[in-house]
Amino acid sequence: MFELWDVLDISRNKTGRLHERGKPMNAGDCHLIVQVWIMNKDGEFLIQKRPGSKWETVGGCAVSGDDGLSAALRETKEELGVDLNPKNGQLFKQYSEPHINDAGTALFDIWVFRQDVDISTVVFQPDETCDAMWASKEKIKHMIDDGIFISEWYPYLDELFCYCDIHDIPGYASFVKIEPINKGLSSDKKYYIETTDGQRLLLRLSDIAEYERKATVYNMMKLAAEKNVSMCLPIDFGLCNDGINVYQLLTWCDGKDLETEITAFSDTEQYILGLNAGKILRKIHSVPAPDDMDNWHNRYLEVNDARLKSFINCGVQIDGSEAILRYYENNKQLLNDRPQCLHHGDFHTGNLLVTANLDLALIDWELLDYGNYADPWEEFNRIGNSKVVPHFTTGMIRGYFGGEPPADFWNLLAFYLSAGALMLVSWAFYIQKDCLEYSIQNANDVLRWFDNMQNPVPTWYLKDFYVQWVDGIPYKLKIPFDFSFLSKYGKVFKVFDNQGSGNICFGISNNESKYFVKFAGAPTENYSGKPENAIERLKMAVPAYRDLAHPNLIHLINDEEIGGGYAAVFEWVDAIYMYASDGDQSFTNLPLETHLTIYEEILDFHRHMANNGYCALDLYEDHIMWDSKKEKAVICDIDFYSKNWYEGMSGIWNTDCEWYPPEQFIDGAEIDEISCVYIMGATAFALFGNGRNRNVENWKLSNDLFRVAKQAVSDDRSQRQQSIEQLIAEWRAAKKC
Repeated sequence: MFELWDVLDISRNKTGRLHERGKPMNAGDCHLIVQVWIMNKDGEFLIQKRPGSKWETVGGCAVSGDDGLSAALRETKEELGVDLNPKNGQLFKQYSEPHINDAGTALFDIWVFRQDVDISTVVFQPDETCDAMWASKEKIKHMIDDGIFISEWYPYLDELFCYCDIHDIPGYASFVKIEPINKGLSSDKKYYIETTDGQRLLLRLSDIAEYERKATVYNMMKLAAEKNVSMCLPIDFGLCNDGINVYQLLTWCDGKDLETEITAFSDTEQYILGLNAGKILRKIHSVPAPDDMDNWHNRYLEVNDARLKSFINCGVQIDGSEAILRYYENNKQLLNDRPQCLHHGDFHTGNLLVTANLDLALIDWELLDYGNYADPWEEFNRIGNSKVVPHFTTGMIRGYFGGEPPADFWNLLAFYLSAGALMLVSWAFYIQKDCLEYSIQNANDVLRWFDNMQNPVPTWYLKDFYVQWVDGIPYKLKIPFDFSFLSKYGKVFKVFDNQGSGNICFGISNNESKYFVKFAGAPTENYSGKPENAIERLKMAVPAYRDLAHPNLIHLINDEEIGGGYAAVFEWVDAIYMYASDGDQSFTNLPLETHLTIYEEILDFHRHMANNGYCALDLYEDHIMWDSKKEKAVICDIDFYSKNWYEGMSGIWNTDCEWYPPEQFIDGAEIDEISCVYIMGATAFALFGNGRNRNVENWKLSNDLFRVAKQAVSDDRSQRQQSIEQLIAEWRAAKKC
């Protein structure tokens, strides 16, 4: 007997026409297909198998007179002999797909029924089904991987599994976007949520067995939120998935994982991030422990005396462990009368998110030792669980204390970190063998930090590092310095504080004008000399900027003694650097013709330099820029260009810099225009080759131009072009070939 379908329009309205199954459908004609997912109290799905086919769920075409629900009930009865209770069903999803073999369209209704079914009562229908079983989400995923489940019929499967988990969470109907988050070590399921009113949320699901622990963590988060801690704020907590799971609903925090991003930040930025992290931790610690809690001395030793005995008994040999054990025994009195407060439980860079503005947000609270109420300083123990970033960690300590910490802090930090290092070894030995090598290295690191427990101030702490602000911009110094005089030039918008020359530089705006101010005399962090030497060096450099004024040289406006030092004021250039410390590839990606223009303008400037009796030294990619608005190259630093010829000096130059001629590293060797020819050749290879790998395979221009550049970087001075003028002539001749 043939099967008849109701013909529907695309809006699922009946047209009043019927269609015989097996015949082609016309364009615009639609029919209904149902798929039925039956879920038990354990979160498993009842799946079935047809003879000679793979596993699937109940499904089929609606016949004339059916709606979605009646079709779902009928198909289940026909295929499995199971009577579903209509009250247990929910319409999960509707979507459409065009037919492959004709012009019709299939309209899908996906139904979820929560109903326990005794598998022994299933009745298999001849030519319909031959097997059935309950399968968890994980099992179905494995069956898909093994090729025994028809996944292509169910493109919504991940969405379905998520729906089953969370559909009974209050407010679910407002969730317009649900995306799984597959990051982190936690066994929790995590989802990014967007709602109809524009909220962005984080949803965490845990097994019901975790209820008490997760409830405690949620209440901890509420306490911290009351202290305005920057974090994912708690919104709701409860049971979902018919009591199978416990959920936490939190506000969403933007940002990237600080642990993976931190090395991309400058020293100053790392320090600022540390300051911010320390302030966050201080707020958490402002929540006091319950009044009836036992004293910290007893609570700590009750847990950790046994852990250290476990280390001794495990037999792992660590050179210096005796010093840690001795320090532990001799300093237990440090635990007396210590305050106790709320802990995050796992405070480190891996649980902090960072934005481009250096804002931080705390994530992933954990219920760990001591019920998360302990000595506030004990929470610094996570310093030893990952690679220490000195500027960040120094900043975190100072941010926490609002300056330098008290002396007692160092003694207790050494106590907690060293004892914790040995406990980590014991834990790895007995429980997590694959972490044993790391734990041993960590213990060795801790011993090195504290000089075998002889010095409680760790070696990574940057005592001579200081950050201050000007017009809201941070910069690093060794000690404070008064830069209030900069207001004479305008408002600071950029600081360059990483130079080893003793100078610190500022971008300053004054109405329509912008300036680049180079200042010597401050205690810059990367300079090993005396400030007065830096002042003298800058004074000596200034005449070169006047004598060598040129369209491709940064323009000097003024120089003066000011602020207890010396300042040179230049026009600001909005340009891109040949080398960008932040990894920006804008210069590298300039067209080849632009690189040719840059090189020829650099050559022209150095011919101008030679004609004025100057010698070049210390030119490299940091000193070359491209001004895209004016379409010209700009050389921004000629501080070591001089009218007097130089002698090479070993030990003062960076021997890893491929731009320097070999004679620069030989005591007493002459540095002259021929040396500058080498620098120009090195510039060519930096622009058109592969830097230090000066082979023709990496060369972007003609072989004739390669030979000119290769000759310029000869180690033998006599084999180089003997003047900048000769180099330019040969370059231009080769370019015409």
